[in-house]
Amino acid sequence: MLLGGMNKVFIQTYGCQMNVADSEEMFAHLAARGAVLTDKLDEADTVLINTCTVRDHAEHRAVSFLGRLSAWKKEKPGRVIIFAGCAAQRLGKALQKKYPFLDILSGAKDIELFSETLDKSGLFGMPGESIQPSTPNLTGYVTIMRGCNFACSYCIVPSVRGPIKCLPVEDILRDVARKTAAGAKEIMLLGQTVNAYQEGTVSFADLLNRVSEVPGVERVRFTSPHPIFFTPEFLNAVKDNPKIARHVHLPVQSGSSKVLQEMKRGYTREVFLEKIQALKSCGFNISTDIIVGFPTETEADFQQTLTLVDKVQFFIAYCYKYSPRQGTPAAQMELLAENILEERLDILLNKVRGLSEAAYQSQIGSVQEVLMETETKGRSSENFWVKTKNTYPTGSLVRTKIERAEGTLLFARD
Repeated sequence: MLLGGMNKVFIQTYGCQMNVADSEEMFAHLAARGAVLTDKLDEADTVLINTCTVRDHAEHRAVSFLGRLSAWKKEKPGRVIIFAGCAAQRLGKALQKKYPFLDILSGAKDIELFSETLDKSGLFGMPGESIQPSTPNLTGYVTIMRGCNFACSYCIVPSVRGPIKCLPVEDILRDVARKTAAGAKEIMLLGQTVNAYQEGTVSFADLLNRVSEVPGVERVRFTSPHPIFFTPEFLNAVKDNPKIARHVHLPVQSGSSKVLQEMKRGYTREVFLEKIQALKSCGFNISTDIIVGFPTETEADFQQTLTLVDKVQFFIAYCYKYSPRQGTPAAQMELLAENILEERLDILLNKVRGLSEAAYQSQIGSVQEVLMETETKGRSSENFWVKTKNTYPTGSLVRTKIERAEGTLLFARD
């Protein structure tokens, strides 16, 4: 029981940036009950494990870590273990049967009830009048929506996070203000299909502009968008706002319209390319995710992915071999041979490495506005890493000219 005493919390987060934001949100409720963070597991009274289930490996790591905590808990009476997030949602109460030392299970769909979950456990005191701001970071992660209305055949996310629920605008702006008050200069808006946000008459583009107006906000980013929600209205709304970062991470997954249809992605190759052209015309730099070896992918389909990569010239592409997730329609399909997956992934990775280096080389001579993340290194609006000759305060905006590039790092003239 942690009532009445100092509660040191160790947090282990797996998965995406949304999970990072969820961990911050859950800790805020613990902090309101007197908890403090620690980065030392041995001195912790509570361990919060926030989990991911997008890939089997991420889920396995989280469950394995939970298993190892059995000895940790026995060392000190009263220690508490909280297992939260997507894997908690998928595995459910079967997890507590297998690991009876687990105290609190909180699925991804129940994050808004986390405070109530803490109260019902009887392991923590009642919250104070206000939630304390999170640990200051240069980038403040702000969740604007939860869930997903798509049903991609390979993806487990909709079943563990549920349908889209957009958070109220005023709650979002209040969270942004808390983050900037704690020192954040850049705000990252988060959602499964983040650009589908619509709350009353407020569109995603409206929200971007309103967030950029919050005092202290120097730059606004967002992830992960879906291609079909990039509309002309979005581009018109944001094109004149320099605070909105000119970088979009837009997962394509495949360059084949046939495979995209079988993935149930909701767009074709041609539609995706139209969206890219529109984004680039407004100065956006594009990165992506690609899945190699979806069960129905033929050699011709794979070649279409390669030609799409050449056409778009992504500056970064995260490439993965297809991995089936239990509970998804695609998990019932016959897998391609492992040697085919390995060969295709190797070919794709070699291609995107070259494109990334070329993208950095193309920035030589350009003028970049860099948000300094250390005294000598930061990121441009287009998400290029830039190293400066001189030192600058962390969090400052520096306008500088690029004189050379080495690999995936730009060097500024200052």
